[in-house]
Amino acid sequence: MTSVVAARASRKEWIGLAVLAMPTLLIAMDMTVLHLAVPALTADLQPSTSQMLWIMDIYGFLVAGLLITMGTLGDRIGRRKLLLIGAAAFGAASVLAAFSTSAEMLVVTRALLGVAGATLMPSTLSLIRNMFHDAAQRTVAISVWMTCFAVGGALGPLLGGFLLDHFWWGSAFLIGVPVMVILLLLGPVLLPEHRDRGAGRLDIVSVLLSLIAVLTIVYSLKLIAEHGVGWQSVTVMVLGLIIGAFFIRRQKTLADPLVDLELFRERTFSVSAVLLTVGILVMAGSQLFTLQYLQLVHGLSPLQAGLWSLPNAAGLMAGAMTAPVLAAKFRPGFVIAGGLVVAAVGLAMLTLVSADTGLGTLVTASVLMGAGIGPMAALGTDLIVGAAPPERAGAASAISETSTELGSGLGIAVLGSIGFGVYRTEIGDTMPAGVSDEAARESLGGAVAVAGKLSGQAGAELLTAAREAFVLGLQVTAVVSVGMAVLLAVLAATLLRGVKPGAAGHEQAEDGGLNAVSRQSALHSAKIATGA
Repeated sequence: MTSVVAARASRKEWIGLAVLAMPTLLIAMDMTVLHLAVPALTADLQPSTSQMLWIMDIYGFLVAGLLITMGTLGDRIGRRKLLLIGAAAFGAASVLAAFSTSAEMLVVTRALLGVAGATLMPSTLSLIRNMFHDAAQRTVAISVWMTCFAVGGALGPLLGGFLLDHFWWGSAFLIGVPVMVILLLLGPVLLPEHRDRGAGRLDIVSVLLSLIAVLTIVYSLKLIAEHGVGWQSVTVMVLGLIIGAFFIRRQKTLADPLVDLELFRERTFSVSAVLLTVGILVMAGSQLFTLQYLQLVHGLSPLQAGLWSLPNAAGLMAGAMTAPVLAAKFRPGFVIAGGLVVAAVGLAMLTLVSADTGLGTLVTASVLMGAGIGPMAALGTDLIVGAAPPERAGAASAISETSTELGSGLGIAVLGSIGFGVYRTEIGDTMPAGVSDEAARESLGGAVAVAGKLSGQAGAELLTAAREAFVLGLQVTAVVSVGMAVLLAVLAATLLRGVKPGAAGHEQAEDGGLNAVSRQSALHSAKIATGA
């Protein structure tokens, strides 16, 4: 066995990280800023209900569906090249979206933004993998990268609110243009080029299968979140899983698969992917209810709700940035487990929230949730990327991003279905006499709208009943989330206990630097080539 000391990053790499942080910040902002622009663009473009849904959803659908393809494409053509192509496309599509003259045009430009956005995230993360070879430095770099998500998510509503107060709705899309211009100017100078020179051609059938599988699964989760479990959502989900099974089967027969399934044989890689998916599920599901609580129970405006969400983002940033320091002294699995216990305490505090509770309890719970999820998000991503060989960094990064996307969708669908199911059951038992509007039974937002049209005591009674039913749903989902967080903590502490402080995955080089995953991948390709 030979020991190889990884080269430490220089000032150039750290400046390059700042360049990579910009598109990461932008993507997170772009996911939240559009929600504030909906009323203004609706008045201007007058989209139909179907068109409005496509405007809102097509971006996220295409980002989720193309992450795997774009991550693997970056391994083949060069990660910097793909990042710069995506940056140029994102900037151009942002301008077209800002000056859209019809709903149809905005749908198309949002789709282009989704395609371009799918190139940015795996490219930035895979470049970090190749720029920071020292495990401890890479953990810090990925923590900074992850922190940018929290900052972008927090700044999105605030910056969007400011722009929409002073300019037209299209200004929300122009935020990305100067960022992309800076990236195009500095990227070729500060970012190195990396690609897998041994990669084969891209399998188009696999690309189509992965795209269709992810899109159908994400769409089924959206149906479940909006309408609950029904025959349509189940049918779409089953169809997506069947197509996904065909995709996996095809990867086993290809010499150059789109996704190297041997990566999942590495425990650190597969366990971290599960932790990331379920951890984001818990976070997304909780935020779904807390944001609605701020606006519909406490009556805050979207901008005010965004301001009250800042402590959660601050907690997430603190947790993510503290994680590298702790992981240098303690085993990463224990650091992740400890963070998840803190998150479980925050989630448990949500059970104390009531319709009359002050915001102190909710804010404290949100800070603890963010601080507890931060180490899991940062170290989980680092372990996924570090467990993969450098030449497969793009594919590993895409799997990390896909885990995050699916976790977010599952959180809204699974926890949303549980919480809104509790709401519908409770409101059905407490609905004031004489009020039978179906919209009030479907959601708290519907009940608030119906209550506003009622006169006298009936409106006040409906509002009180709806808010109490919603809070009960929030409390039930909090209990479920506590159970998930504790289970994840146990899994992290037991299944990742072999990862040493300051090391990620299979960082220890053996046999001239060829790690276990690389050897398995080479054997896999050899078996296919020889027909074994």
